[in-house]
Amino acid sequence: MLAMALLLPPLHLSTPYLSTSTIVALCVFFTLLGTCVIIGHLLEENRWANESIIALLLGLCSGTVVLFVTNFQSAKILIFSEDLFFLYLLPPIIFNAGFQVKKKQFFKNFTIILLFGVIGTVISFCLISVGALLLIQWIGIANLDIKDYLAIGAILSATDSVCTLQVLNQDETPLLYSIVFGEGVVNDATSIVLFNSVQSLDFSSTTSMTALKLLGTFLFLFCSSTALGIVVGLLSAYIMKTLYLGRHSTDRELALMMLLAYLSYMIAELLNLSGILTIFFCGIVMSHYTWHNVSLSSRTTTKHAFATLSFIAETFIFICVGMDALDIDKWKSSEASTGISFAVSSTLFALVLIGRAAFVFPIAYIKNRINTRESTKIEFRSQFIIWWAGLMRGAVTIALSYNQFAEAKSTSSTQDSALMITSSIIVVLFSTVVFGSITKPLIEAVQPRHPKPTSFDSTDNVEDLRLLLLENNGPINQSNNQPFQRESRISMLISHPSITVHYFWRKFDVKFMRPVFGGRGFVPFVPVEAAENF
Repeated sequence: MLAMALLLPPLHLSTPYLSTSTIVALCVFFTLLGTCVIIGHLLEENRWANESIIALLLGLCSGTVVLFVTNFQSAKILIFSEDLFFLYLLPPIIFNAGFQVKKKQFFKNFTIILLFGVIGTVISFCLISVGALLLIQWIGIANLDIKDYLAIGAILSATDSVCTLQVLNQDETPLLYSIVFGEGVVNDATSIVLFNSVQSLDFSSTTSMTALKLLGTFLFLFCSSTALGIVVGLLSAYIMKTLYLGRHSTDRELALMMLLAYLSYMIAELLNLSGILTIFFCGIVMSHYTWHNVSLSSRTTTKHAFATLSFIAETFIFICVGMDALDIDKWKSSEASTGISFAVSSTLFALVLIGRAAFVFPIAYIKNRINTRESTKIEFRSQFIIWWAGLMRGAVTIALSYNQFAEAKSTSSTQDSALMITSSIIVVLFSTVVFGSITKPLIEAVQPRHPKPTSFDSTDNVEDLRLLLLENNGPINQSNNQPFQRESRISMLISHPSITVHYFWRKFDVKFMRPVFGGRGFVPFVPVEAAENF
């Protein structure tokens, strides 16, 4: 998975089982990672840079140096591999996202997150697929079939919100952060599920039932993947609560949490499900139950360990993308002129712009019309930032593009497939560097830096009072002596679905789930000899 162009004479190693190219590649790898960490620290307050862009530019610079040294023969120091990305780099990122998510804020906005992440991604998928079918053929690319165009729709629907999340603050913009964060994770999972659904269908005999089969496959993969993540997360909580491994070794607690989380991802991939959804919800369940069942030292260790692994994986991904973008073989294989390459790349990015706008603004408008409370409405400037944040494409786009177009059956299709790979790389580089660098100044100009705590506080108080009405038989008086009339549970569910569902889930969680799986409030028994070691 790691390869190195031999730029130096062979070294005589004392251990014959070590490869010179592997050692040099790892040295380059750790040097670039360390450099990225240092530069990221120095530019922490810079408005125009973040660690994702820094890592991408470092990868581009390193690839350029290798190109000059090898006389433009190769830029392969670190090869971007699908297996490396999906099996080793993506799981810790997604798991940490679920493990560190602010669950109350996430599920409070779960409806709009699902609308953007699922319905919106499907809308974008359809528009990009149809647009690519019409426009790319009009440009003159004629060797792609219907499955390729549907794959393009799924590939370019996968957003990369890492850059945006690095400049958003949960405390200053909680609603915006929650929506962008949640939609980004659900969007990646939905795009991969759509991509896998497209691959599993037979388009040789397309009928009117093909769309229904695609929808059925998508729903099955989505629900099954989520359920698997929840089951594994609950299993880890039950094991930790029952055995309490921390009485002998806190290392075992951390190791078991990591292994079970990674096992959930592997089982999902083995069953052809969405590993992203599985490990994301596994992380949420583990943070809600398992994390509270371990020792205090393990709680601190797990949070920092998962965050560190996620940070290293993210940085490595962008470095690999930057270096692999200068792989001279891909550009030679396409044999497309500069004009054709520019036309295809511009067309794909324009479709991304249109496909994103086609669901962000309409869905936000409908949501604002249904929900009349001012504090939960998504203002137009927030809608604009949500649209802007989803324009960046990243490693998921490149990995899926390799998966679809790396192997071709004929010479002509090989050229067109290579063109699609290079066009995807151009879209990723342009969107990440240009749009990513503008994101932070844009947010500072468009979005107010500080929320209005008084409005949120008053809203929360009203919600708490409304929830009390679900149990009380009489009216409740506010401080201004204006009574709330008791509402039925059905009317509360219709008028305030997220609040009501959260209320009933909280009651069910306290009464049935926590006695079995532990969680907040559970205090593990610590023997005297174990307590002395803490």
